[in-house]
Amino acid sequence: MADYEAEAGRITIKLVYYGPAQSGKTTNLMRLHDLLQPEMKGEMMTLETHNDRTLFFDLLPLGITAPSGLLIKFKLFTVPGQVQHDSTRKAVLSRADGVVFVADSQRAQSVNNGAAFENLAENAARVGLDFERLPLVVQFNKRDLPGVLAEEEILARWQGARWPVVFSTALIGCGVVETLRALLEQVYDAIDGQMQLSAVHGLTRPAFVDAAAGLAP
Repeated sequence: MADYEAEAGRITIKLVYYGPAQSGKTTNLMRLHDLLQPEMKGEMMTLETHNDRTLFFDLLPLGITAPSGLLIKFKLFTVPGQVQHDSTRKAVLSRADGVVFVADSQRAQSVNNGAAFENLAENAARVGLDFERLPLVVQFNKRDLPGVLAEEEILARWQGARWPVVFSTALIGCGVVETLRALLEQVYDAIDGQMQLSAVHGLTRPAFVDAAAGLAP
């Protein structure tokens, strides 16, 4: 459940970008930071190392206000992709309200994608998340590179899954907002049942998604 502070009249929603190393998790957040309206975003922090672009996480705080005055804040994180940082991945994943799994579209990365997705499911269980009910979007990134899997092949592989699949080239911003919107739709449904965002706070699902994924003019 999202972190609710009654005295402050605030809900904080945690969204995590998960996936194998170098799949484009950090790039997604960088492009979102470029596109979001200035008043909605805070400073993005990035920690880089020689063996993994994001050792700990990126943080992109943004927020919206419901008609009732309830403030809804979002914290966006990425996890490190390297296997040796698995303890950090678990820590970042803990208490997540929604996850974007960023896969590398290159055929040669299929095994790494599969291993990272299994790791996500395992770590979700370890930190107490119900993986079957967790809001989740699968993004296949790097569509601009040679040797990528065809969209039809990817969709055929994932057709039995409950999670929406989005195609992207995060480097140029293609698909990053669509991915966030797809996740926010699921997150709203999960939180509305707990916090009555529509009935009590006057915040409908379209308004929530449009506001939270607002783009700079």
